[in-house]
Amino acid sequence: MSGLHILLVEDEPHIARGLIFNLEEEGYRVSHAASGEQALEMVWDKPFALVILDVALPGIDGIEVCRRIREEDPRQPVLMLTARSEERDRVEGLSAGADDYLTKPFSLDEFLLRVKGMLRRSEWYRPEAHGEGMFTFGENAVDLQHRRAVTLQGEIDLTELEVKMLRAFFRSEGKMLSRAELLEAVWGMAPDTETRTLDNFLVRMRKYFEADPANPVHFLTVRGRGYRFVRSPGAQ
Repeated sequence: MSGLHILLVEDEPHIARGLIFNLEEEGYRVSHAASGEQALEMVWDKPFALVILDVALPGIDGIEVCRRIREEDPRQPVLMLTARSEERDRVEGLSAGADDYLTKPFSLDEFLLRVKGMLRRSEWYRPEAHGEGMFTFGENAVDLQHRRAVTLQGEIDLTELEVKMLRAFFRSEGKMLSRAELLEAVWGMAPDTETRTLDNFLVRMRKYFEADPANPVHFLTVRGRGYRFVRSPGAQ
């Protein structure tokens, strides 16, 4: 499991430092967020093998962060940390979608065992790519199964939402996908949802995969209607 990337969401600096040190001693890579808002930005930006999430956070609390993570990715492993020991608090955390729950203060040995156990179990239920292999277009190669891509910008990790968007485009190669279809396929949003999220994702796709993002040849806008993916521009 060495090298697996963990997101620690903890606003108390002395606790965060200790946990980061011990996780890194075990060979994990650790990113740290000190607020719920920062955690959500980081989760949407890159994939993590595990999110360790404190309940009491400034701004958006851990319960709401967990709920939002779970809405976007039902398979993201989440270990919740809390100073609350009452059963109703534990139930609230688990109801929000946490996979496991650890009450402060906890022993370091128990914490590390929980982490190892969750990472081991997560391998059993992360998404499988049924028959999905490498998809190539232009100078790019995308591995949907392992959420990796080789692009003109170098090798990159893809988030779960980015994979969902790419899968939708690849399956409908050459066809126009409406905004409503993409919002439903990627985010599960209602067709009439007003959001700039989709547009921001298209900007990101173009930065990743287009030689000239300002003049895309693969991820095209169909004005007033939606978007279209073109694998071989010269064939259109």
